[in-house]
Amino acid sequence: MPDFERFRILLEEERERKVALLPALRADIASANFARQDSNVDDEHDPEGSTIAFELSQASALLKQSTAGLDHVEAALARIADGTYGTCAVCGEDIAEGRLEARPWTAFCILHAALGRG
Repeated sequence: MPDFERFRILLEEERERKVALLPALRADIASANFARQDSNVDDEHDPEGSTIAFELSQASALLKQSTAGLDHVEAALARIADGTYGTCAVCGEDIAEGRLEARPWTAFCILHAALGRG
């Protein structure tokens, strides 16, 4: 089995970045919700209302994406710990090192990723 220490380090750094980002995104959402709550804007007809709605939507999407990314990173770290990292979750073949370098959290070889599995 190859030494995946460098990928563990990359994944831990990515986890730290994502964990640090989540409170800021939650604060953005809270701020947008507060602004929306304190005004009587009609999101559909008031120019300011659509801006608040857009900011809320954008921050919510980023939070969802970051949370999902954190879940992928955590799962990859678990695979390193249990010795299954670097093996495709579908076919059991080794995942190419170049793919792991590009997406160290992936659980899928390039073929199964292309088929929509990762």
